Amino acid sequence: MFTRRQALMGAAAAAMLAAMPPMAAFANETEIAALPREQVALVAPPFVHAHSQVAQGGPKVVEFTMTIEEKPVVIDDEGTVLQGMTFDGSIPGPMMVVHEGDYVELTLVNPGSNSMPHNIDFHAATGALGGGALTLVNPGEQVKLRFKATRTGTFVYHCAPEGPMIPWHVVSGMSGTIMILPRDGLKNEKGEPLTYDKVFYVGENDFYIPRDEDGNFKAYENHGESYADTLEVMKGLVPTHVVFNGAKGALTGDNAMKARVGETVLIVHSQANRDTRPHLIGGHGDYVWEEGKFANPPAKDLETWFIRGGSAGAALYTFLQPGVYAYVNHNLIEAVELGATAHFLVEGDWNDDLMKQVEAPGPIPTH
Repeated sequence: MFTRRQALMGAAAAAMLAAMPPMAAFANETEIAALPREQVALVAPPFVHAHSQVAQGGPKVVEFTMTIEEKPVVIDDEGTVLQGMTFDGSIPGPMMVVHEGDYVELTLVNPGSNSMPHNIDFHAATGALGGGALTLVNPGEQVKLRFKATRTGTFVYHCAPEGPMIPWHVVSGMSGTIMILPRDGLKNEKGEPLTYDKVFYVGENDFYIPRDEDGNFKAYENHGESYADTLEVMKGLVPTHVVFNGAKGALTGDNAMKARVGETVLIVHSQANRDTRPHLIGGHGDYVWEEGKFANPPAKDLETWFIRGGSAGAALYTFLQPGVYAYVNHNLIEAVELGATAHFLVEGDWNDDLMKQVEAPGPIPTH
């Protein structure tokens, strides 16, 4: 099934390369080679690798390595199995952080144990299908891509091999986010600095699991076996699961995101395929970049914000009360029935001035 597609994508990549002027026409390779380099080890969401909010020194080349892993993934408490495709083994793929003017240098590895070709399309990058035309790797291959971070904000990346394979790979888990910070850090609408104590990355995924004649979710031996049935469900545009970070309940209970009263948290939220509407129950978006682009002033004091399909947004909030905060897709059917719910667990002292139960529940007076 994949041999012809591999050949088509190989031909497309070759044509794209042939049409491109030499790199030297656009950049001085000697100058780039002289830049300092930083190797960054990626971490699984919702966590984000250590980084400076304000750039230290001039531009540099930031080196990342991601390994593609095809594997079955349990996506709910009923044991439903997705034939998953992942960047670095997690759904979503890890979040990368650099600063404007830095160069992103990614080594993308497709081990021989995988069965399909893969690539990566960075919405933050310029040219060559976001890098997709230059990164197609068959099992047993790796490729190295470099692009310059010219625009600030939060951006989606995803696998984009060819034709109907693109949405299949995306809704099988192959998407993630890169955040490109301004060199002098985040700012409010007045140009004043904004900082965060913690950052969490919430990737929202829609899954399309086929059912058998009795209505039960089907299981498959491998990705190829699942393809035709999954494609038919996908064409209906009705997901069977809408989840955060790869599975129902992945960010609740023991996996809840933790903070303290007084801490400012940056929440980066992505959806590579469908529109969504994040909402923090009991909190707000103090500053929100709905479109995820830090060159634009943030909106303030939002109750719910909108993330377009194929994009990532960012919200900054300082927690003022302790307790469990539900963070949901405010299509509440998708939140409650399909799984798009996460929790923040916040420790600290309660402030009666902000909220107080003046009178406990009791019988209605009869007089």
